[in-house]
Amino acid sequence: MTTETPTAAVNEPMPLADVNLADLDNFTDGITPWRMFHTLRHQDPVHWQPEDAPNSGFWAVTRHADIARVDRDAETFTSTKFVNLEEVDEDQIKTRASILELDGVRHRALRSLLQRQFGASVINSYTDFLRGLTATTLDAALAKGTFDFVKEISADFPINVLARLLDVPPEDNQQLIDWGNRIIGNTDPDYADVLLDSAESEQYRHLPFRSPASLEVFEYGRELARQRRGGDGTDLVSKLVNTIPKDGVPLSSQDFDNYFLLLVVAGNETTRHTITHSMLALLQHPDQLARLKDDPSLIPGAVEEFLRWASPVYHFRRTATQDVELGGKRIKEGDKVVMWYASGNRDEAAFGNPYDLDVTRADNDHVTFGKGSPHLCLGNLLARTEIRIMFEELIPRIADIRLVGDVPRVRSNFVNGIKKLPVEVTLA
Repeated sequence: MTTETPTAAVNEPMPLADVNLADLDNFTDGITPWRMFHTLRHQDPVHWQPEDAPNSGFWAVTRHADIARVDRDAETFTSTKFVNLEEVDEDQIKTRASILELDGVRHRALRSLLQRQFGASVINSYTDFLRGLTATTLDAALAKGTFDFVKEISADFPINVLARLLDVPPEDNQQLIDWGNRIIGNTDPDYADVLLDSAESEQYRHLPFRSPASLEVFEYGRELARQRRGGDGTDLVSKLVNTIPKDGVPLSSQDFDNYFLLLVVAGNETTRHTITHSMLALLQHPDQLARLKDDPSLIPGAVEEFLRWASPVYHFRRTATQDVELGGKRIKEGDKVVMWYASGNRDEAAFGNPYDLDVTRADNDHVTFGKGSPHLCLGNLLARTEIRIMFEELIPRIADIRLVGDVPRVRSNFVNGIKKLPVEVTLA
């Protein structure tokens, strides 16, 4: 049975020569990634990582301070050459660029379209709805006694929230989950229609993540747009199709497609994996679960520790716009520079005892949503609220919870995902 990584295993020395962040098979056991990050932070914190053709390699930035420097400086480290490791040409950029792959005025204009919908006044107004939705999810799952926590709780809850924000029927929830799995899981044979590094993927090179599932998401979103264009709805789709961006340039059909796909993917995947990792962490640190049971007022603060611990997105990429020095290394214009957020969240220089789960940790300066970046996660407050309410509702209901099977991981160096979390629950 898979267990959460003990500190001793993570800190077990790994020779620098054995580190390979481009090998996806290194990201399936829950231990090797942390060992690699540990070695890099201590031996080569700005590390050149070769890649197989057609990619050309990247600089792996693994220390908290260096990650923050890259994230804040969009002029020197641009997102416009794409934020994943795949190297794309100008033609692909033109068809695939989302808000993630924009900088400057246009990025701010598109971001502002939904800024209010993810702001405090709107998210706080959802509290009662979210609490009721959480109760419904937990009622159905906990009654089973033994179940897959991912399927029944951590995937079910966020997708219901997303369905509400998009104003689509709950019957579509499983389809939304499947699309997210197939698109983000494009390097995992259990999820992908076509693996990213396969010859077959070349015919999908102009689609996001080279995933044919993107076409299905586009078709679904376009029908919603058709229905809501010219209306007065307050859902996310209505806002996108009926609002002119602040730069005065309307959304093209391609802009809408890519924005909608991002909402479908980001609106489910990261919160789902954070909730799953958090539950697994509490299972493996029962003293911390006991503290939250004894004092539920600790849960809001614990959410920040859950986010640090989970690190649901391993990395985001930037590209150097000029020659620059970082961490004692000379980075050349055009080089890929990859911020390994997960490593930054275990940096001993930023966190005391970073391999300990501590639900009372203060000054938790994690980089899970980015750090001082213009690309700071738009939905960060919603994610925090969902996670907080989930554990506020879940923890008082359970007298005991234990792991009853293996915990398979998503084969990916982008999303830090868990596929299944089999548990057995005794109700309080």
